[in-house]
Amino acid sequence: MQNHPEENDIENLDLSPFKVSSRREIAALMRSLCDQKQPIRMLMEGTGEACVTMVLHVDEGTGEVILDVPEDTNLNARLLRSENISFETVLERIRILFFATKVDECEFNGLPALRILLPPSLIRLQRREFYRVATPLSTPLRCTIQILDGDIVVPVALSLHNVSGGGITIIDDQHLLDNTIGRIYQACQIYLPGSTVVTTALEIRNSVDVTLANGNVSRRLGCLFMDLPKSMLAVIQRYITRLEREQNARSNGIR
Repeated sequence: MQNHPEENDIENLDLSPFKVSSRREIAALMRSLCDQKQPIRMLMEGTGEACVTMVLHVDEGTGEVILDVPEDTNLNARLLRSENISFETVLERIRILFFATKVDECEFNGLPALRILLPPSLIRLQRREFYRVATPLSTPLRCTIQILDGDIVVPVALSLHNVSGGGITIIDDQHLLDNTIGRIYQACQIYLPGSTVVTTALEIRNSVDVTLANGNVSRRLGCLFMDLPKSMLAVIQRYITRLEREQNARSNGIR
């Protein structure tokens, strides 16, 4: 059984206080996403494949949500076969997560579209530190971590998959790190653009092996910041805000 993103990205957080089960409230949130044309990240679980969509229409009466169709026809075909799709977006700086077990093809205003059922529940995280933003593939962030090679301490540089105010996800495809839950690495250094270095201890909170579209397996380690100074947290939050702004601009076709 596949883990949902909130289980992997938010470590051991109890999500029950953030769960919305009111059909009327869920429909209202979906309509707000539609009205604001908010980009939504759509991920097929277990594949690592993702694309951007948006809500085109919400019909509370029929319980249907109409979504924009991806431009990649091959990806669209795989979406239609998938039985576990997750959706993630931000609405007024609040992280929204929901899921679907089936996506169907349809038409909306004479154009191809996708259709899912109105989710029976969703997660609305109002705590900013739990919102993670993917780091750009063109200029990936690096984190240097000290590991033992025999009796010698050796620094290794690993790429980050995403970053939040509460922690990071590290890509460790070579299995260089001890992925034991609770393992703490001291004096880790995260290199942000502009020659800014954030130094912090990191605690391993989860380890997930993801099979990519090309068949390769990528290991992702969810790490929690330990005793991160407020000044460094502010630096990370500014970086996240900048990334969000850039990614939303690209999603909306703004260069």
